Amino acid sequence: MEMLPRKPGAMRPALRRLALLAVVGLCAIGTGHAASLDPAVLPKIRAATFEVVAAKPVSDPRTYEKPLPLELLPYQERNDKYYSVGTAFALGNHRYVTAAHVLQVGIDSLWGEPALRDASGHVYAIDKIEKYSLQQDFVVFTLATQPAHAAALEVNTKPALNEVVYAVGNALGTGVVIRDGLYTSDTPEDQDGRWKWMRFSAAASPGNSGGPLLDTDGKVIGIVLMKSANENLNYALPIGKVLDAPDHVASIDQRMPYQFDVFDTILSNTFKTEFALPLGFADFSAAFQQRFNAYADGQLKALLAKEPDQLFPHGAGSNAMLHSMPSMGNFPALITRDNDGTWSLARKTGDTTTLPNNGYVTPGVAGQNLLFHLRKPDDVSSAQLYGDPVKMMDMLARVGFMTRDIGPEKIRITSLGKPRSDTLYTDAWQRRWQVRTWTMPTENALVMTFALPVPDGYVVLMRFAQASQEHDYLINLQALTDFFFVSYDGTLAQWQGFLKNTALLPAAFKDIRIDIDYGHRFAYTSKRLRYAYTPALQRIEPDSMLTLGFSYFVDRGKVVWDVADVWQAASAHDKDWSNFARVVAPSDDLNDNFKSNWNKIVNRQRPFDGAPRSENDVMKISSVIAGADVAKPVVLYTVYHYAEGAHSPAEMKARLGLLLKDAHVSEH
Repeated sequence: MEMLPRKPGAMRPALRRLALLAVVGLCAIGTGHAASLDPAVLPKIRAATFEVVAAKPVSDPRTYEKPLPLELLPYQERNDKYYSVGTAFALGNHRYVTAAHVLQVGIDSLWGEPALRDASGHVYAIDKIEKYSLQQDFVVFTLATQPAHAAALEVNTKPALNEVVYAVGNALGTGVVIRDGLYTSDTPEDQDGRWKWMRFSAAASPGNSGGPLLDTDGKVIGIVLMKSANENLNYALPIGKVLDAPDHVASIDQRMPYQFDVFDTILSNTFKTEFALPLGFADFSAAFQQRFNAYADGQLKALLAKEPDQLFPHGAGSNAMLHSMPSMGNFPALITRDNDGTWSLARKTGDTTTLPNNGYVTPGVAGQNLLFHLRKPDDVSSAQLYGDPVKMMDMLARVGFMTRDIGPEKIRITSLGKPRSDTLYTDAWQRRWQVRTWTMPTENALVMTFALPVPDGYVVLMRFAQASQEHDYLINLQALTDFFFVSYDGTLAQWQGFLKNTALLPAAFKDIRIDIDYGHRFAYTSKRLRYAYTPALQRIEPDSMLTLGFSYFVDRGKVVWDVADVWQAASAHDKDWSNFARVVAPSDDLNDNFKSNWNKIVNRQRPFDGAPRSENDVMKISSVIAGADVAKPVVLYTVYHYAEGAHSPAEMKARLGLLLKDAHVSEH
């Protein structure tokens, strides 16, 4: 049976269900024939069969690039106040049946609660959930008001194989459609073979989910639920399973694989629980969601604890990253495990979108996650950007990745409006993320962002989620922040604005002091390194650049996230620049490239010998400084200075002297 596409970091529903979600563009039911079904039973079938609907949102906080061309939608769709999500039918004794997955569209939904609509357009609210089975995919419920002309369908619990059957469903409120085929076979359910699905050849479209499967007498033999991926066969649950299920119990016993984006390990455990019924829909939803969220919490915790000695930053697979120079680019990355067990940076960038006043947005992906680097426009201060989530999202929307489908057109969304939630989250490395969630009402979906302030704007981790998946995605994104790689880059003017937002600074900045006196002096001080220079070395102006290359490394037996490279340039377009880079002695398991480079540095071999050299019209000079004098150092700092154009060896050595004059390494 066909699997649904996996939702990143979330449970995988076991089967492709046939719920009709008109908003995501699934097909409506077409016409069919039922030549041998007694015409006398058709009125009863139609009276007993209902459309399951959910009220459309009354407002949309989003704005679009142009007025929505709603005239491109079919008349019924654009004028209907409801979304059609499936089919239900009357079973007698004032009870009604549909598929569990149809009803679950309403859990934590941005739409109205599921209800039934008859052929006349009357809508009936659900009163109480009486029976429920997630694994067998059915729900039995009552209505707050009984339809005046409802007729219950009779049942047949012992249908014969190879007999003609009829799949019944409601097509977007346009009436009941009945299509014929054969009841071909039974097949065990996938998890443990606890019961058998009925397989039939009658056509079934997405709107049939929850509708009845009938025999030639018009009696219910099953509930239409799902389709086969590779065959022209559909699946139904025998109606006897519904009748035999215990009253007043919600039963959940379904295998739900769980995966986390930074490695390919998968847990395949079972979500198993029960709770008492009857309950109104709101209370039922709360009871289900509470248990599902607890299960998701447990699965993520178990997955991260499965191989703790191999989970970054632990294990031999982490050593290469813990001993490498940090990536100094301003686009973020996720730290992911390769097939050979090595942890490395994963990211793929897209085309940059220009914003006014030197701003831009660069999008990218890592696994199932969207990544962004937002360079704020020069006329937007750090405080304005960090304090206004609408401004941030409007800038990201300029990339054009969010659209709304209206018929054949994709209308670009230019703003999501105000987020429905705005909180702070601190990850394991004490970085403070601004967490925002926006609604996309017509899609019953959410946009979730984890935004990390950086000197020139933001780096952002983003996902889209169905409304009912908010908690699962939230805990997944929280966990992903511990595997997030980012450098801090910006002009000196941007750095000054950034450092004023003390409530948003990572804890590592408590040990860092940056002193800027334009035209006179720049100084950097941390618990590991300090140095200073004047314009005699290179210019110090508002547009001069500073990058702090944060990385992960071992310090006194503990992995920390701290600065491992400090780079400063006269300007973004100037080739005059200097930097101090932390280098650590390689562990025995690392390859010869690490060891060869370390030997060059320890022995001050070229290019770390303090001798000037010329490359591509740029003069370069490099050296090494250490902390306390030890016989066998494990931490050294390489020092670089580049100067564009022709400069004498003596001048380059003098420049290096200026850079090293006040430099001091505090690490031993």
